[in-house]
Amino acid sequence: MVHAEEDEVIRRARRGDEHAWAQLYEEHAGRLVVWLRHLRHADPAADAEDVAADAWLLAARKITEFTGDRDDFGGWLFAIARNLARSRYRTTCSRATTAFAPEGLETLVAVGSRGAHDVVGDVAGDVVAADLTRRLIARLPAREAEVVVCLDVVGLDVEATCRALDMKAGAVRVARMRGLRRLRTLLGVRLAVNTAPDGVTRAAARGM
Repeated sequence: MVHAEEDEVIRRARRGDEHAWAQLYEEHAGRLVVWLRHLRHADPAADAEDVAADAWLLAARKITEFTGDRDDFGGWLFAIARNLARSRYRTTCSRATTAFAPEGLETLVAVGSRGAHDVVGDVAGDVVAADLTRRLIARLPAREAEVVVCLDVVGLDVEATCRALDMKAGAVRVARMRGLRRLRTLLGVRLAVNTAPDGVTRAAARGM
């Protein structure tokens, strides 16, 4: 159900209201950057914050084309950012003089990042969570990885994930189920000793 207050924020944003944009920014800015850092097909030379800034600028120019509430806005914004990141990636590949292997890049960040999930208790724990998360998600098929990142890393709901990735709800749920199943297999002994450090591995452990 769409709440009137959610519609009002979008209406004010369309009019260029700075406070409305500040609300939207507070809700989505942190997790947008985290999500961009997880994208496999992204320009390694491009800073996630720069891509996010471009996405916000483009969203501001295109806000009159947007239909939906504040939750819908998240998926729409992420789709804009994803298209920008992939466009930069294609440009980089076309200019490269050697083969480009995105799978080997450090394009993933810790699930414990502020604004995305509960913070891991200490810095050492963050480092461990980041390393495990990078290695696990990097081994998933691209679409499964994108879905798991959307739902279990940055906390988008299914509808917003559908909009961000241009997928049907059923396909999103299947990709998540398969991705978490693969993660359970990859976790192996770690789960047996209860060392899952983050939301992704906890979700895999629960068999969601």
